[in-house]
Amino acid sequence: MRSLWYLLIVTLALVAPMSVVHSATVLPLQRVLPLEQRLELEQLKAWDRVRHARLLQSFAGGVVDFSVQGTSDPYLVGVGGSSAPLLYFTKVKLGSPPREFNLQIDTGSDVLWVTCSSCSNCPQSSALGIQLNYFDTTSSSTAGLVPCSDNFCTSAAQTTATQCTSKSNQCIYSFQYGDGSGTLGYYVSDIFSFDAILGESLTANSSALVVFGCSTYQSGDLTKTDKAIDGIFGFGQGELSVISQLSSRGITPRVFSHCLRGEGNGGGILVLGEILEPGIVYTPLVPSQPHYNLYFQSIAVNGQLLPIDPAAFATSNNQGTIIDTGTTLAYLVHDAFDPFVSAITSAVSQSATPIIYKGNQCYQVSSSISTIFPSVSLNFAGDASMVLKPEEYLTHYGFYDGAAMWCVGFQKAQNGVTILGDLVLKDKIFVYDLAHQRIGWTNYDCSLAVNVSVTSSKDFINAGQLRTSNSSREMLLKMLPLRIMVLLMHILVLIKLQIL
Repeated sequence: MRSLWYLLIVTLALVAPMSVVHSATVLPLQRVLPLEQRLELEQLKAWDRVRHARLLQSFAGGVVDFSVQGTSDPYLVGVGGSSAPLLYFTKVKLGSPPREFNLQIDTGSDVLWVTCSSCSNCPQSSALGIQLNYFDTTSSSTAGLVPCSDNFCTSAAQTTATQCTSKSNQCIYSFQYGDGSGTLGYYVSDIFSFDAILGESLTANSSALVVFGCSTYQSGDLTKTDKAIDGIFGFGQGELSVISQLSSRGITPRVFSHCLRGEGNGGGILVLGEILEPGIVYTPLVPSQPHYNLYFQSIAVNGQLLPIDPAAFATSNNQGTIIDTGTTLAYLVHDAFDPFVSAITSAVSQSATPIIYKGNQCYQVSSSISTIFPSVSLNFAGDASMVLKPEEYLTHYGFYDGAAMWCVGFQKAQNGVTILGDLVLKDKIFVYDLAHQRIGWTNYDCSLAVNVSVTSSKDFINAGQLRTSNSSREMLLKMLPLRIMVLLMHILVLIKLQIL
C-alpha cells in the first residue's frame, strides 16, 4: 500500500514540471454610455491626432504613452457635450482593505497608475457618470514606497522619465506628452486583488504585490472632468507592466486577451491569460518595438489584391503597423490609402452613390451595406488574415437626401505609421501572446462566455466555458497528458483494491 502511494507521489512530481498551472484572471469591461449625438469626422481625427502624437513621441524618445480608450461607435459624444470617444475601462482592486478603481485599458503604455489623494489639481468629478476614487497610501496597511535602490527603479527597462530624489530616497516618474498633457507622481507597491480562474468556473480570491504609480500632478486633457477616470491600466510588454510583473513570478502566464463588444451597451471582457477559440489565427510581432507592431503585407478587396508595394508597411524609422486600442478609427499610409478607397468605390459604383463630404469619401446607400459593400482582407505574416465586414471599415454618418450615408472610416495617415484602432478591433477576440511574441484574433460575439486556458501549454486539455461548472478533481485530470492520466487511473484502482 505504501509503495503505491509512493508511486502516486512520484508520478505527480514528474508531471508537475510539465503542467505548470497559472491562474487566469478575467476582468469585465464596461463602457460609459453618452448622449447619442453624432460628431464630425474632423473631430474624431483631431482626437486621434493627439493620440498619435503621443505614440510617435514614444517612438522617438521612449516616453511612456497614456491614452483614453476608444469606442465601438466613434461618433457618440460624451455626456455634457464632450468630444472625446467613450471609454472602455475595467475595475481593479488595490490596497488593504481593497478599494475599487475604474481604469482605462491601454495597450500603448506599460505602467498602471491611479490618482493619489494628495493630488492638488486632479479632477474632483467626472462627466462620464462614474464616481472618482483616489489612492491613499496611509489608508492601506500594505502600501509601501519604492526606494531608489529598488530594482524596479534602477531597471534598464525604465525610461528617462523615471527619477530619484536623494532627499526622500523615493522613486518618482514624470511623463509629458506632445499635446501638453502629462502627469507626475511616485511609485508604490501594494496588493492587487483579483479572482483567479483555476478551472471550469472554479475561481478563488487571490492577490499579489505589484508596483504602480500614484499620480500627484496632472496637466492638459488629464485634468478635464469630461474625460476624468481613476487612472490607466497599461498593457504594454515592458518590465513595468502588471502583466510582466505577475508573469515573472509565475502568477499569470505572459499573455493577455480582450474582446471589445461593439453592439448594444458595449463592454466586453479582459483576461490576464489566454482566451482559447478554434478560429484564432496568429501573426508574429515585430521584435524590439515599443508598441505592438505587426508585419502587414497586403490588402485584398473582394479577394483581389490591391497594387500596394509591401515596402509601404515596413517597420523602420517610425514606420510600420500598430495595433492600438486607444485609436478610434484606422489609419493607412498614403501608398495604401488611395488604392483602398478606389477599390471600394469601384466595387459599389452600381449600387451606391459615391460623394465627397467634407473631404471624406462617403456613399449614399438605399439598402443594407452588407449586401452592397465588399469584404476586405488585411493580410499579415504567417498567413494570418483579418477579414473585415463593411461596418468594420465604414462609419454611419446619418442621412443625406433621404438615403443613409456611410463614410470610409479608414483615414490617410499623416506619417509612415499604419494604425488599426477600435473600428477594426471591435467584436473580435485578440490574444497578445507575449511569451511567443505573437498576436492572434478571430471574430467573436463579445457578449458570450469565453474559454480560458489555465495551464502553460496547449499540450493539455485545459480550458472550459466560464459559465459551466466542474469539480477540482476533473480540473486536475484535464490538466494532465492522456498517458499520465491513464497511469494515475490504474494506480488509483490498485489503491482502492488494496483498501477493500
